Order: sequence, then C-alpha cells, then structure tokens
Amino acid sequence: MGCRSDEAAQLQSAEQRSGGVSAARPQYSWMMTPDLNFTLFDTAIGCCGIVWSTRGVAGVQLPEKSEQATRNRVLRRYPVARETPPPAEVQRVIDRIGALLRGEPVELSDVGLDSGAVSEFNRRVYDVARGIRPGATLSYGEIAERLGDRALAREVAQALSENPYPIIVPCHRVLAAGGKMGGFSGPGGVRTKLRLLSIEGACYGEPGLFDRLPWMAPERRRA
Repeated sequence: MGCRSDEAAQLQSAEQRSGGVSAARPQYSWMMTPDLNFTLFDTAIGCCGIVWSTRGVAGVQLPEKSEQATRNRVLRRYPVARETPPPAEVQRVIDRIGALLRGEPVELSDVGLDSGAVSEFNRRVYDVARGIRPGATLSYGEIAERLGDRALAREVAQALSENPYPIIVPCHRVLAAGGKMGGFSGPGGVRTKLRLLSIEGACYGEPGLFDRLPWMAPERRRA
C-alpha cells in the first residue's frame, strides 16, 4: 500500500534532510532471516523477551500482561523465531538488562545488534541514543542536532517509535521539547517510560511524580 501524497512529500523531505535515507524504509524483512531465536526472562518490571540471530540481538520485548501475551507479541513481530535456551553471550545480555531494571547503573552500549532490518537513518538515531547514560536524558531535537540538522526532530521521534531494541537502545531516555515526556510505543505507553526513568534515577517532573508507580512487577500469570 503506497503513501498518501502528503505522507510521500514528508518522507521525501525527511530523506533530503537525512542524506537521502528515509527512516521509514527497512532494508529487508525479518521473514528473510531464518536463524532467529528468542527466549523469555523475568525482570523487576515483568516478563520480557529477547530475540537474537548469529549477527546479534534482533529485538527486545517489554512485558505484556502475562508471559503468554509477551510470547505472542514476540511471535507476531518475528514469526520465524524459535523459542530456545539462550547461548552464553545472550544470557549475559539478559543478566545485564535485569540488573539495569533493578536500578543498577549498567551500560548496554556495547551489546551487538542485528540491524539488518533497520534503515540507515534509524541506525544513526539509535547510535546516538545508545550514548545516553542511565539517569540522563536528551531531547528529540538534541539528537537531531547531533545528526547534523535540528529540523530532523520529528524524524528522530519516528525512528525511536520504531525502535526494536528497547532498553538496549534506551528510547525511554529521550524526551520531547521543553522536557515534556513525549510518547512511548512500548506496552504501557508513557507510564512505562516514567517507570523506567524512575528506576534509573532520572530527575524529571515534580517531586513524588513516581511515588504511585509500583517498583516490582506482580507475579506473572502462567498461560
């Protein structure tokens, strides 16, 4: 299905400002990657999923309402992925994600990613976002500025909304102009974004803003 004419014009403008690479055109589908595997794992915020290939981590799934719901979401995103025990290198990534979600100042910027299905523009955005340390934030405009053109702020926001690697690519650390929360496409929306920032000790909003958010996930239900 093609873009409407106004959408096409916006994409063309984005391509021109980003060096001829559109944030909306992945290079290939995950259906063309037959060696995908995934596993589920418990964290302080609930049951997460991680997908990997021989090239690196291909995706991270934030918790859904139950373990089975998380599994179903992974399989909708990556229908050719097989559920298998993680190899040692993936288990180390899982352990580090778990530590970060317990509030430990863990860096994940060195985790190898399979970015074959990610556009070049999105990769550039994710590279900048991965440099944001736990507890810190940047705005969409600041990331765009680091890419060479602050006018790309909207395209940066779109790229982050398509982020297949939440937590590893910490899109929750990116805010809208003026320190506003902005959007979050993961399960739970902005509430999840607030919770992740709270766990990391980010300073945002009024005192007590996070006080009503549960720290630990409820015991997950078995399907």
